[in-house]
Amino acid sequence: MAQVCILGGGFIGRFYADSLTGRRGKDQVSVVYARKEETAIRFAKDYHVAHYTTDMEEAIAHSATEFVVIALPNFLHEEAVMLCVKHKKAVLCTKPLGRTAEEALRMTQACENAGIFAGYLEDLCYTPKFLKSLKSVQSGALGRILWAKSRETHPGPHADWFWDIQKAGGGAVLDLGCHCIEIARNFIGKDVRPVEVMCWADTQVKPIDAEDHAIGLVKYQNGAIGQFEVSWTFRGGMDLRDEVMGTEGTIWINSFLRTGFEMFTSGAGKSYVAEKAESDSGWQFPVGDEAHELGYTNMFTDMFDAFENGEKPMETFYDGYVVNAIIDAAYRSAKTKLWEPVQLPEWRGQEGLSKPSVYQEYDAEHWFIKEEILPNGDKKVILKVKVTGEIIEKETWV
Repeated sequence: MAQVCILGGGFIGRFYADSLTGRRGKDQVSVVYARKEETAIRFAKDYHVAHYTTDMEEAIAHSATEFVVIALPNFLHEEAVMLCVKHKKAVLCTKPLGRTAEEALRMTQACENAGIFAGYLEDLCYTPKFLKSLKSVQSGALGRILWAKSRETHPGPHADWFWDIQKAGGGAVLDLGCHCIEIARNFIGKDVRPVEVMCWADTQVKPIDAEDHAIGLVKYQNGAIGQFEVSWTFRGGMDLRDEVMGTEGTIWINSFLRTGFEMFTSGAGKSYVAEKAESDSGWQFPVGDEAHELGYTNMFTDMFDAFENGEKPMETFYDGYVVNAIIDAAYRSAKTKLWEPVQLPEWRGQEGLSKPSVYQEYDAEHWFIKEEILPNGDKKVILKVKVTGEIIEKETWV
C-alpha cells in the first residue's frame, strides 16, 4: 500500500486522485497540499484525505507521506523535488519535468544522488492504445521505425499560470510537445540519440508572449524522424493522434475526440463531457473512463509496482530531462529558423549509430526497390541495376 501526498489540489491533482483511489485498491491519498486553503479543504473533503496544508514542506515531511506526487505549476517543480530530496521521500512529477533541460537535469541528479525513487508522470505513454502499439513495435511487427508522429491540440489550458511564459517556461511546445516527443521516443527507441530539431512556432491567436501553435521535426541518430504538432488554438475539443511508420508496417492511433462514443444533446442537463470539450450541446464525444483512456491508471500502477519491486519505472526523471533537452532545441530553432543540435551533456543511450543502408539485394545484378500487384493481376518489380544505376521494371504476365 502506498501512502500518497499530492501537491496541488487543482485540475491535474484531481485527475491523479481519481486514478489513485480507483485502481490498485491499496493506495491512499493521505496528505494534500494546495497554495490556497479553500482548495486544500475542498480536495480533502472530496477525496477523504486526513491531512491538508498550505505548507509544502510540512506536507512532504509528514509522517503519513511515503510518496509525493507533484501536480503543481511548472515553476514549482524544482522546489518540490528538492524538498523530497531533503526529506528522502519518493517522488513522482507531472510533465514537463522542468521548464528547461538545465532544471530537469538538476532534479534528476539530485534524486539519483539521494537514492530516492523518482518517476516521470507522462500519462500519454501509458494509454491502452499506446501500450499495445508499443508492444507491437517492440516485437518487430513494423520492422525498422522510420517516422513517428504525434499530435495534441486543443483550445488552450485551464489555469492562468500556463499562459505566463515566466511561470510556465514556454507555450504549447512545452505543455503539449513534451507528450508528443516522448511518444515518438518510445516508438523510435529511447536509447537512440536525438540529434537535431527544426521547429516552426508562432503566436497566432492568443495575446500572450509564448507560442500557441507549433510544428517540429526531431532527427535521431539512426536516421528516424520524430514529428510533433501542437496547438492551443484548435477548436472542437482535444485531439490526440499518433502515427508510426516502419519498413514493415504502419500504426494509426486516435486516442481522443473520436473515441467511438458519440452523443447528441440539445444541452439539457448541462454536464461535463470530456476534457477540453468546448460545448455541452450538439454532437458530443464523451470518453467512457477518461482517467484510464488518458493513461493515468496504468501510469500509477507502473510507478508503484516498480517501486515495490526495486525496479525503474517505464518513465523516469532522466526521460523527462531528455524531453526537455529536445524542447530547448526546438525553441532555439523557432528563433533561428535553422536545424538546432540537441544538447545532451548527460547521455545514457547508444553511441555511434548511423542510418542503415537503403540497398536491399534482389539478385547479383540488381538492387530491390518495390514489388506490386497490378489491378489485372500482373506482378511488377522495380529494380536498380547495380553497375549502371539504371531503374528498370520486370513484369510477370497472368
